[in-house]
Amino acid sequence: MRLQNKVAIVTGGGSGFGEGILRKFVAEGARVVVADRDAAAAQRVAESLGDAAVAVEADVATAAGARSMTEAARNSFGGLDILVNNAGVGHTPQPLDTLPEDSFDRIAAVNMKAIYLAAREIVPLFKEQHRGAILNVASTGGVSPRPNLTWYNASKGWVITATRAMAVELAPFGVRVNAINPVAGETPLLSTFMGQDTPEIRAKFLSTIPLGRFSTPEDMGNAAAFLCSDEASMITGIAMEVDGGRCI
Repeated sequence: MRLQNKVAIVTGGGSGFGEGILRKFVAEGARVVVADRDAAAAQRVAESLGDAAVAVEADVATAAGARSMTEAARNSFGGLDILVNNAGVGHTPQPLDTLPEDSFDRIAAVNMKAIYLAAREIVPLFKEQHRGAILNVASTGGVSPRPNLTWYNASKGWVITATRAMAVELAPFGVRVNAINPVAGETPLLSTFMGQDTPEIRAKFLSTIPLGRFSTPEDMGNAAAFLCSDEASMITGIAMEVDGGRCI
């Protein structure tokens, strides 16, 4: 029960890695806000977690979305200890000069601006209470980029740099900031990254992962629970690769 009495917000919690993180957090004693722009998905996950969870419909790429999920934590559970910026979008593999501008804008809004908006709402609270943990979900693409995913890779590189900069600035306030770098996993984004889901393309992806499998929501939950717990009280500013050796 390493997260006993902790309150956490997890964005993009209606599926995939976010759902895995939420399930692990509740198993470790946390109470959680399931934030997702898909209200039905958020409600499904929250209901499956019982009284420890509340769902909130929130587009994290907007100031209103960041505000609503923060208010949900305060109103439902009386405060906040952990923020997990998990929501993210990608794009299908394509030459960097062919991505439509609206696709780039959406990637920038969800993968980058959402972290700024959430920080603007939540960091003042964490500073005031002189404690808090922020976890940003980045990607191996931010460390070892693949061709034809340039703008997604670049957004995740931004997340890693933002994580390190936030960690340095917020350390004097007792606030820790870390990131995790998953490799491709069985989430709604997998087919986006692959372009199409065929046995041949899956085999090609898996051949680049020494441990021979995709990241799972459970893998992300285990890493997130540790980094957001008091067991990691001396760890800040890292981007932990949870990638089966992909970045070696």
